[in-house]
Amino acid sequence: MKLDVTTLGSGTAGSVELSEHVFGLDPRPDLIHRMVRYQTLKRMAGTHHAQDRSEVTVTGKKVYKQKGTGGARHGDKSVPQWRGGGKALGPKPRSHAIDMPKKVRALALRHALSAKAQAGDIIVLDKAQSEDGKTAALREAFGKLELSNALIIDGSSLDATFVRAARNIPNIDVLPVQGLNVYDILRRKKLVLTKAALEAIDQRFADAAQKGKRA
Repeated sequence: MKLDVTTLGSGTAGSVELSEHVFGLDPRPDLIHRMVRYQTLKRMAGTHHAQDRSEVTVTGKKVYKQKGTGGARHGDKSVPQWRGGGKALGPKPRSHAIDMPKKVRALALRHALSAKAQAGDIIVLDKAQSEDGKTAALREAFGKLELSNALIIDGSSLDATFVRAARNIPNIDVLPVQGLNVYDILRRKKLVLTKAALEAIDQRFADAAQKGKRA
C-alpha cells in the first residue's frame, strides 16, 4: 500500500510504501478486543476495599439476651445484618490483570494498524516539529490537514516544542513510537505516523516479515 507523505504546511513530501506484514493484514476484531481488554484490566488500580466484620469499629457486646425476646438470636453488631456492620464477601485490593502472550500482543498491534489502514485513517507526516511551539499555529495546521481527533506517533524521541504546542489541543495525543498501543490507536479517529515512526515500526516487526516470506 502506497501513501503520500504530507507536511504540516499541507505540502507534499513524496510517498512511502506501507509494509504488507504490518498494515496489510485482514483485521481480526476478536484479537483486537482481547488486547484492549488486556490493557484496560492491567491499568485498573484494584484498590477497592470494603470492611468485613473483623475490621469495623463497633461494640463487641451482645445486642440482647439469647432467649425470651421473640426475635432472632444475635451476637455483636459487627455482622452484616446490622447497620454499621461489616460487608459480607466485599471487594478486597487485588490485581485485575490477565495474562496474554507477548507474540499475541504484537500480533494484535499489527491487526490494529491494519484496521486503520483498511479504513483509510492513516496519515503519513514528514516530521512532527514546531518552530515556535505555539498552540494556535499548530491548531491552524491541523485544521488544514483536517485533524480534529488524532493520535500522532513520532520516532524514539519527541520534539519538545511540538509536544508543548499539541498538548492544549483537545482530542490530539502525541506519543513516541515505543508507546504505540492498540487502545490509543482505536480511541482516536486518525493515526498520524511520521517517517521516523514508520521506519521504527518496520524494524520492530522485521522478524514477522521474514517469517511471512518463509511461509
